[in-house]
Amino acid sequence: MSSIDPAELIALDRLAPALAKTTEDDRWRRCAAELVVGGKSNLTFILRSDAGELVLRRPPTGELLPSAHDMAREARVQRGLAGTAVPVPRVVLVDEGGLIGVPFYVMEKVPGHVVRDRLPDGWARTSEERRAMAFALADTLAALHAVDCTAVGLGDYGRPAGFMARQVRRWSGQWEKSRTHEVPEMEELARRLAAGVPDQQRATIVHGDFRADNVIYDAADPGRINAVLDWELSTLGDPLSDVALLMLYWREAGDDGISLIPGVSHLPGFPTRAEMLDRYATTAGVDLTDMTWYLAFARFKFAVIAQGVSVRSRAGAMGGQDFGDLDDLVLRLGAEGLDHLKEH
Repeated sequence: MSSIDPAELIALDRLAPALAKTTEDDRWRRCAAELVVGGKSNLTFILRSDAGELVLRRPPTGELLPSAHDMAREARVQRGLAGTAVPVPRVVLVDEGGLIGVPFYVMEKVPGHVVRDRLPDGWARTSEERRAMAFALADTLAALHAVDCTAVGLGDYGRPAGFMARQVRRWSGQWEKSRTHEVPEMEELARRLAAGVPDQQRATIVHGDFRADNVIYDAADPGRINAVLDWELSTLGDPLSDVALLMLYWREAGDDGISLIPGVSHLPGFPTRAEMLDRYATTAGVDLTDMTWYLAFARFKFAVIAQGVSVRSRAGAMGGQDFGDLDDLVLRLGAEGLDHLKEH
């Protein structure tokens, strides 16, 4: 990818005049592009001009699945959430492919910190700041799940009825396709999840991959989130699926952690998973009685994802990245999922 001019990937000669027209600012006629995220996910570019900076998202190069990398859908949910209590980047331009040859959208570049495997120097140093940072994440998720999807024009954004049953079937099918050997824990977990799907309390917008490195924190206030990013997997469904994934990602001190997911929540001063669940439940006003089933499902889902990464890595299809032997992780997640169901 590095040998390809980013300007060619987004047809900058055609894009720039369109940006100038949309923004009513001729300074966008002269702009530069930098590719900041590559690989198999959607491609992200920073656009720079004398007028400032914007962000462009487009699908990866190559042949795409018909339903994958839906740029208009990703932009639609952000436009729907604009003006709600969920902070999202403002969408500037959406195009179905006529302008640069592929669908894309452009949004504002929101300032702040994206926190992955380390905290920025001098930022969120105290326990109070770290708790504020964590609870802002829980509160933002609760705010997302409180949005009236019909009122914001997203009433047809997904099929919430039977959501978790479909999820179990989908990921069980993925497991059958990607497994390289028998893992009795995963087989048993899949059977027990399918047999015990809880009644859905409510249907809301779900993010699909809500975690600390998918938000932008305010550089001056760790307790403030400026934007929620990466809406590729969003839909209408069971909000507890979001909560369970966040808890899977939320590592505590002494945990083994998940090698594929960065994080800082195991550092001193961050609240525990139990405190995070209590904060969400209190803010959202919901009953988390069935949470153990969702926590088990989150482990099953991520184990299947890890298995797929392992298969692609061994086949040399991960751009030269080596994720090591993930068999132990898959086994551990399967066993942890079964442990959760013992409490269900």
